[in-house]
Amino acid sequence: MVGWGNLQEGTNCHRPFCRRRLRVRRPPRELMRFLNPCVRFPRRFERFVRCFFMMATLYADSRSASSRNRLRRLVAIVIMLRHHYNRSLRSFSCGKHVETVENSPFDWAAARLALKTRLGSEVVSRWLDPLSIAAVSDRLLVLEAPNLFFRDWVVAHYLEAIRPLSSSRDVQVIVAKAPAGAGAGDATRPRTPAEMRPPDTALPATSEWNPGLNARLTFDRFVVGPSNRFAHAASMAVGESPARAYNPLFIYGGVGLGKTHLMHAVGQAIFQRWPSRRVVYTSSERFTNELIASIQTKTTTKFRERYRTVDVLLIDDIHFIAEKEATQEEFFHTFNTLYDSHKQIVLSSDRSPKEIGGLEERLVSRFEWGLVTDIQPPDLETRIAILRKKAEEAQDAVPDSVTNFIAQQITSNIRELEGSLNRVVAYCHLFNKPLSADVAREVLKDLVREVSSRITLETIQRRIADYFRVEVVELKGVKRQRSILFPRQVAMFLSRKLTESSLPEIGRAFGGRDHTTVLHAVGKIEREISQDIHKKQLLDHLHHLLLTTSRNG
Repeated sequence: MVGWGNLQEGTNCHRPFCRRRLRVRRPPRELMRFLNPCVRFPRRFERFVRCFFMMATLYADSRSASSRNRLRRLVAIVIMLRHHYNRSLRSFSCGKHVETVENSPFDWAAARLALKTRLGSEVVSRWLDPLSIAAVSDRLLVLEAPNLFFRDWVVAHYLEAIRPLSSSRDVQVIVAKAPAGAGAGDATRPRTPAEMRPPDTALPATSEWNPGLNARLTFDRFVVGPSNRFAHAASMAVGESPARAYNPLFIYGGVGLGKTHLMHAVGQAIFQRWPSRRVVYTSSERFTNELIASIQTKTTTKFRERYRTVDVLLIDDIHFIAEKEATQEEFFHTFNTLYDSHKQIVLSSDRSPKEIGGLEERLVSRFEWGLVTDIQPPDLETRIAILRKKAEEAQDAVPDSVTNFIAQQITSNIRELEGSLNRVVAYCHLFNKPLSADVAREVLKDLVREVSSRITLETIQRRIADYFRVEVVELKGVKRQRSILFPRQVAMFLSRKLTESSLPEIGRAFGGRDHTTVLHAVGKIEREISQDIHKKQLLDHLHHLLLTTSRNG
């Protein structure tokens, strides 16, 4: 044994008293281990348990029978807590955490706390909390995002706010690389029995867990434009990180704008990455019919097992369950079961959740838990891009004059847009005529004339009055309140764009006004939609609504 007088600064002695005598600092790793709560807490917990049993032994004989019974129950509780704590401690280790804290000179938690005062708590919790530190050096800080959509959004909106807090480091954001065959969230949550299934028992691609998915409707075939960019990005995020990015994802928009395409693309992306995941696509009408059939055949248990044990549930046209009490009740419990089990839910509708009449409030609130995104009618450039991609897939050499003409005539429905192109190409092939704008105009003249003839001034007035919740007589009246003046100007603008009526005819239809009043209203709306993106989206939506109504009769 080394004597006290022989101890030097470099003596290999790790006893606390020796360190105090020699003023030797603890090694960094030993210090972090001493300060680590995962090391300190077990010691204090064991000390508490020993003291408790000693006191229980001393006072067990001196108390009454009722006190002894309470004491026995308390002893049983302490034993149970000790058993569960020891079992959880064996499956958890803080060693890596200690090393990370020791080696990382950048405090990301403190940076997020500082950003809350600048960006707000909601922004930090939604966009910055999912980020983690991937690497730190004297010159570089690398943050890891859960998916590509998160990375792009943080880089575009919050990177400049993070840089001042990085101590003059260069800040980069990368995408987390999930291990092959595992989801992005598998490392942070317990794996379900379905995910722990061996590879040889995985469900094949032709099983019943992949019904209704169209192999042609993928993200590669989806044309992205300003009207659908946000919905497309959100859908891709769900496909990369199901049940973590946005749950539920609610997509709404008019007929034929790509909602179904995105839902199929989400299902295809998830099923291709994780073939063992149970992906089910169905419509709300089919869901209702299956529920009715299960009630008639007394197989509701099988029906519930089918829809409540899936990993991804895609339901199209959810507005169909409005005013169907039994279907809403069943879907409410199905939604809760899947959501509580961290399963992905994707829904689509022709209107937002709050605009669906006859839908229970509890379902409306649940539909808005995740992300609600809309798809607007495509602009001219997007429609031309869709036609060119369609022609490229069909290997048809379609001139730009033909695609431009069709895109200018068909403005509201992508299905009708593609159908018109197929109609023109088929006509030219059958009758051996060259593809040209004149031929397209001849082939589509009935469709263009039919659509324009169905839209009348009375139809526009009625639809605009219903949308803004005013009376038609008020649109024709003399009141100039903002709540009436703006709808009146919008109705005049759409009347000018969608009908062949002259300015005096439009003025007479709106209470005998002069044609200069109509011209002023049209010019004012054109200026506002060029300066305000929200008003432009509103006018595009109303334009699409009128065209869709006219085509449907």
